[in-house]
Amino acid sequence: MDVQELSVPGAWAFTPRQFGDDRGVFLEAFKSAVFSQAVGHELSVAQVNVSVSKAGTVRGVHFADVPPGQAKYVFCPRGALLDVAIDIRVGSPTFGAVDSVLLDDRDRRAIYLSEGLGHAFMALEDDTTATYLCSTPYNPTAEHGITPLDPALGLPWPSGLEPLLSEKDTAAPTLDEAREQGLLPTWEACQARLAELRG
Repeated sequence: MDVQELSVPGAWAFTPRQFGDDRGVFLEAFKSAVFSQAVGHELSVAQVNVSVSKAGTVRGVHFADVPPGQAKYVFCPRGALLDVAIDIRVGSPTFGAVDSVLLDDRDRRAIYLSEGLGHAFMALEDDTTATYLCSTPYNPTAEHGITPLDPALGLPWPSGLEPLLSEKDTAAPTLDEAREQGLLPTWEACQARLAELRG
């Protein structure tokens, strides 16, 4: 499995080796030992989510309060999506930085986003399926959002698709508004959480 740390600290891309023959393809979508070596701690999976989306659907930007936060290991078993990691940690040296990874059913790459990062994606094909391994259960009182169309973020959505958002994501604040409202996690809290996970 090939591992690449993204330009947003705390986010990694994992690309598996695939073994194909006349029956189909086999791959290891997640390997605990490889993950732990790259990230510095194990991934405790508390919940697995699956979404199926039509082309143009945008989900996010989502994040959770830290502590504990919610880390996500995301892959795309069907279709294709552009997955985006955003540094929304107040006080981070790379606050506002964005990086993106293409997840699809060809390369079968995954992205890991540690606690405190913003996460969003756009489905590039109809019936695109995303699977998320989540470190903590869904907690509606601790989850927040930022509009994925915030011009200050400049997320790299493809120009050929009209973004389709939920009402919740449409009404979400901009990054600056979320910061003013005290919704964003801090760099210090995220670093403390990381130290706790690494023991």
